[in-house]
Amino acid sequence: MLFTSDYKRYVLRVHPAETTHTHLGAFVHSTLIGSAWGATVRSQKGHEALLLRPSLTDIIQSLKRGAQMIYPKDAAYIVHRLSLCSGSRVVEAGTGSGGLTTALAWAVMPAGRVYTHEVRADFYQVARDNLDRLGLLPFVSMHLGDIEAGFQAQEVDALFLDVREPWRYLPQVRIALRQGGFFACLLPTANQVIALLHGFDRHHFADVSVEELILRPYKVAPDRFRPDDTRIGHTGYLIFARCIDPGEDLARWQRPERQRYEARLRAQAELKEQHSEQKERYPQLPLPG
Repeated sequence: MLFTSDYKRYVLRVHPAETTHTHLGAFVHSTLIGSAWGATVRSQKGHEALLLRPSLTDIIQSLKRGAQMIYPKDAAYIVHRLSLCSGSRVVEAGTGSGGLTTALAWAVMPAGRVYTHEVRADFYQVARDNLDRLGLLPFVSMHLGDIEAGFQAQEVDALFLDVREPWRYLPQVRIALRQGGFFACLLPTANQVIALLHGFDRHHFADVSVEELILRPYKVAPDRFRPDDTRIGHTGYLIFARCIDPGEDLARWQRPERQRYEARLRAQAELKEQHSEQKERYPQLPLPG
């Protein structure tokens, strides 16, 4: 990666016959080969840049985009919460531009595998090109088509959905995900989250949590260290859950706030039934409340 004095980054794959053109002039790859990481290199115009090994964040942000990219702050946390490591098998839908696919493959390689699904052919091709350019395609099985018919792997360790109506596919998720496996989803709006929470009740998912990550950068000047003027705010709600035995009593494993909510619903239903019975027995009497 070329890192310029004005904090611009150019992620490139070095080839002896190629040249990278920047706002500071052209950097000839043949002059970069053999340079040490952290060394200063110069463009044909004499401008300087640092030659640095790109981070996963740099790589994801440099990908060609066909769809909205999942931000690195969310991608890193998803990998962490799905408990991925080399050898893990994980399903993803949809692929989009391959940003999260890159992070997933980075985590499970070389012994693991990512099974990613995309319904749009144009997004599929963009993601495939990105993964191929990064050398990650050998660790990814790509599938073009609707996930309504199910996923192309079973007994996987983890599964991530980035689709508009994830609650529709929870039966397919249960088939693909091993019992006790990790499930995650990213949704932009609260009403989608609520619909998914109701779906968890119908399909036996426990250990549910909904979280949001706010990234706040700081100015790094020692004499005026303070928060930066911009920050990455709401990018989506992250929902996590575990797939449990359908024979388990789900109510036992719900969070206390959810148990209190269910208790209030039961109390309201009982009160409504009592009012209904009183109205039938004494139709002329006013009901309380």
